[in-house]
Amino acid sequence: MTILKKRSSSPAVAEPVPGMWTNCMTVGNIAYISGMTARSNDRVTIQGKDEYEQSRVIFQKIKDLAEAAGGSINDVVKMTIFVVNIEHNHLVWKARQEFFSGDFPACTLVEVKSLAKGASAEILVEIEGIAHIGCSGEKAAA
Repeated sequence: MTILKKRSSSPAVAEPVPGMWTNCMTVGNIAYISGMTARSNDRVTIQGKDEYEQSRVIFQKIKDLAEAAGGSINDVVKMTIFVVNIEHNHLVWKARQEFFSGDFPACTLVEVKSLAKGASAEILVEIEGIAHIGCSGEKAAA
């Protein structure tokens, strides 16, 4: 049996410079979503002044990529969240509650010294995820 690997992309999420990484790689029905930040599609501007606003941007990107892979955000089963200030984790959780319903994904929260800086602001949050496409019973909108 051959399991196919394919890149899933969304026009709403800027792809990285060729040769760097892939935002979403789907192997069979499992989608691996690279660490997303609140960097806008111009690859320079950071969207959001705090962890809540940046997390909302990131969860929207994860939703867009899960849908591009044929599923929904509720197919995300595992996330790793990197934050610069763990004391602001409640702002990330607040944003997460606006995107997920039912059972929330398994999650690891890690405080890091710093993340990338943009021209307009510091990146405060980065989130990566694994989605099992179809496990929520929801499908991407046609």
